[in-house]
Amino acid sequence: MAAADMTDIQKLVEIRAIESMMYEYSYHLDMNHPDQLAALFVDDCEVSYAPNFGATGMEAYKKTLEGIGTFFRGTSHHNSNVVVDFVSDNEANVRSIVLAVHRYTKERPDGILYGQYFDTVVKRDGQWKFKRRELRTTMTTDYHVRAANPIGRAE
Repeated sequence: MAAADMTDIQKLVEIRAIESMMYEYSYHLDMNHPDQLAALFVDDCEVSYAPNFGATGMEAYKKTLEGIGTFFRGTSHHNSNVVVDFVSDNEANVRSIVLAVHRYTKERPDGILYGQYFDTVVKRDGQWKFKRRELRTTMTTDYHVRAANPIGRAE
């Protein structure tokens, strides 16, 4: 079935499932659950959190998760403004806003990131998963990484 053939109710159900997966990502990131985070991605995933920081494939993605429990005392990721554009009944492009507060284990001010996620999600075995996740930064405050991969604005 093509996305154009989905009923409005089917689209709403699938959008809600995609949003739920995104919220689970933030929850598991904040709770330092790397195995549950990895389970939200397909094996051939691509992740880009910043230029020169990301991963291609599950094993490389799992390496990006190492240390989140020792680098951060706590994090709080907030997602909103989720927009889903179906490519087909089992693939969609998703755009959302993220506000992320990071409390460091080192003595320093809390870091705040303001940005957007640009995702490609796919439905595999009845579950929506991330195929590609890209973070673009709007701005940061006392954040440990200089604002990279900035969001362009129309002039």
